[in-house]
Amino acid sequence: MAKSIQILSTKVLSGIQKQELVKAGFEVAAYDFIKTENKSFEIKELNENLLFTSQNAVHSFLANPKSKDLIPKLRDKNVFCVGLKTKALLSDNGFNVVAYTGYASDLAEIITLIYNKESFTFFSGNLRRDTLPDALKEAGIKFNEIQVYDTSLQPQKIKTTVDALLFFSPSGVESYLKENTIKKETCFCIGETTAEALHKITKNIIIADQPTVENVIEDVINEYK
Repeated sequence: MAKSIQILSTKVLSGIQKQELVKAGFEVAAYDFIKTENKSFEIKELNENLLFTSQNAVHSFLANPKSKDLIPKLRDKNVFCVGLKTKALLSDNGFNVVAYTGYASDLAEIITLIYNKESFTFFSGNLRRDTLPDALKEAGIKFNEIQVYDTSLQPQKIKTTVDALLFFSPSGVESYLKENTIKKETCFCIGETTAEALHKITKNIIIADQPTVENVIEDVINEYK
């Protein structure tokens, strides 16, 4: 690489993740364009199965003082989740994950086809997509929803020119576009849902094979080799 490629990540990367890119010869800047915070919540009613679509929901659930006494009982319930890292976090904490997928739409399909006679409690965030709740409603599946974390946008103006943008959620895309425009930059997206948020804006989109930060980084390295 003659002139080093400038990468902007819309989420702060871990030391190891950033190192991968630097080692490959990229210049990397990273800022958190969204902020997630645990919120306190009451668990009034719990259905047969638990549903998590993000690691944030699991972290908030585990951190809630009111969950502490419930957790031993909840380990007997079946858990459905989105994301390999969400599954790992649940399994590490002794939960029985019966199904996990990369996307909420795939999980909705599994639940509506195979588990449609069962009931669910969905632990969610304030900016969650409607994919799962809509699918459950449509299939007449009994569920309740408990909001366990808040996501807020943290837009900031980027003054330097960059070659590539890394996006990890539709909210991250929304936050970035509040203060910046996308012209010729290549946009690397963690998944289909994130890429959808960019469809009307650019055609320069590369979607990771697996929805993980590591896969996004791998794509960046392969693209500019």
